[in-house]
Amino acid sequence: MIVATREIVDPPAEVLAEAASVFTLLSSPPRLHIVWVLAQGECDVTGLAERVGGALPAVSQHLAKLKLAGLVRSRREGRRVIYLIDDDDIVATVHGLVGRLTERAGLSGERRHGLGA
Repeated sequence: MIVATREIVDPPAEVLAEAASVFTLLSSPPRLHIVWVLAQGECDVTGLAERVGGALPAVSQHLAKLKLAGLVRSRREGRRVIYLIDDDDIVATVHGLVGRLTERAGLSGERRHGLGA
């Protein structure tokens, strides 16, 4: 039997460094929550602060970091600034990871109650 082998090529150091930077940025629970909320649709800073339970200045600082990294962008709507995700791949990654962990949390909750044991 012949097994096809595919050479696996490691990404360049620059790509790994950039990925590590994004993961570091998203390792903050408030920033991850902000990205999660914005993945559902655009929002202003007041709405984000209400959803994530943070103070307006803190949410604004998190948004500034996300914007600087190119994960979030903003647009003006009258006097309001509306924020939205600027990287669909980040949305897919966050949805996949958080969704999977949410599923696991639900399963482990069922097992603790004797439903899956």
